Amino acid sequence: MIGAIVTFSYGADFDRARIENVAQHARESFVGMPGLHSKVFTVDESGRRAVNFYVWDALEPAKAFFSDQLLARVTALYGVAPVVDFVDIAAIVDNAVAV
Repeated sequence: MIGAIVTFSYGADFDRARIENVAQHARESFVGMPGLHSKVFTVDESGRRAVNFYVWDALEPAKAFFSDQLLARVTALYGVAPVVDFVDIAAIVDNAVAV
């Protein structure tokens, strides 16, 4: 499994309401997305950033998702360009699912 960490860093232009609005309006578009296990939208007010975390089946669909067109669209939505990092997931703990 692959994690994608997407960081939007702000300066004085940090706007919590804008970030939360993007998350609320975008949430449904990720429900049932092929290859995507989960996505978490976050707001880090003290760090003046939004950090979103995705869990993907594999690297290929993760990289394909973050196309130049998508990056341009989220830059317009969030008001700043993101930094996208991919990591290998060693293990996941999901307490919402009984094993």
